[in-house]
Amino acid sequence: MDIGVLLPTGKAQWGSDGDPRELIAFAREAEESGFSSLFVNDSLLSPRIEALTMLAALAPVTERVTLGTGALLPVLRRPIQAAQALASIDLLSGGRLAVAVGAGFPGRFGQPVHALSEVPWERRFARLDETVALWRALWGGATSFHGEFHDHAEIPVATAPFRPGGPPIWLGGATAAALARTGRLYDGWLPYPPDPADYRSGLLDVRKAAAGVGRAPESITPALFVSVRVDDSVADGRRALDAYAHANYGMPLEELERIQAVVTGTPEDVVAGLARYRDAGARHVVVRPGALDLASQRDQLRRLATLLPELA
Repeated sequence: MDIGVLLPTGKAQWGSDGDPRELIAFAREAEESGFSSLFVNDSLLSPRIEALTMLAALAPVTERVTLGTGALLPVLRRPIQAAQALASIDLLSGGRLAVAVGAGFPGRFGQPVHALSEVPWERRFARLDETVALWRALWGGATSFHGEFHDHAEIPVATAPFRPGGPPIWLGGATAAALARTGRLYDGWLPYPPDPADYRSGLLDVRKAAAGVGRAPESITPALFVSVRVDDSVADGRRALDAYAHANYGMPLEELERIQAVVTGTPEDVVAGLARYRDAGARHVVVRPGALDLASQRDQLRRLATLLPELA
């Protein structure tokens, strides 16, 4: 099982006196410690380092790790310019980019982003699928594209990514429609279900959908996004994660863990919690350290690094 880490690109994770330029050293330490990937998330709703800017900064200072988005919101960017930026990062990293995408969720974490981007909320998943199709067409050398949302009779030759056809594109989300889309159209699945049993059943549905359209089910990367806190006890970890949930989401941990995967406790507790997802089929786990300043983020990174041999 590959273990990656979500970089603390949001201001809420830097601390009051944190310097985001330390993220470069954080990323290099993660790679040297044996983590398989470095992911960044994407939003306009809180101060943070912009996702593609962060990955472009990481490409020349890392050598081995996958660089990923978890999840990129294509609605925030013009699709042709986004295809150019993603191809450029794939080139600069030597083909180490993985692009997990999402369409947002109803309520305060989704609709305001569409309003700020002046893109209709309605039919957002169809727009997402077509945007991904446009990216893939451009990366394959297309000079025109005709779709429902994007219609271009003439497009200049785009920057070609490092890998023929472009980087793999994963989908976040675990609704029935998202599972079917993943199986039909995407290269990987990056959900965060609170219950490993839901992960197992969701992965089965993804693979059934893939087989139904003649795709090899095992070709779709089964990934997982999970918030993790290694602490002296489960109670201590939950207190720290409660503060984290309030700072990042404006909600208590009890509410957050109803919608997102959360694992905390002693090293043994964390290994056991993540192993439940491994047993459910996850093969690339992206952990988000639950800490509210960069020093604590580094401490969590080092604690998690000691668990990598057992988890892998």
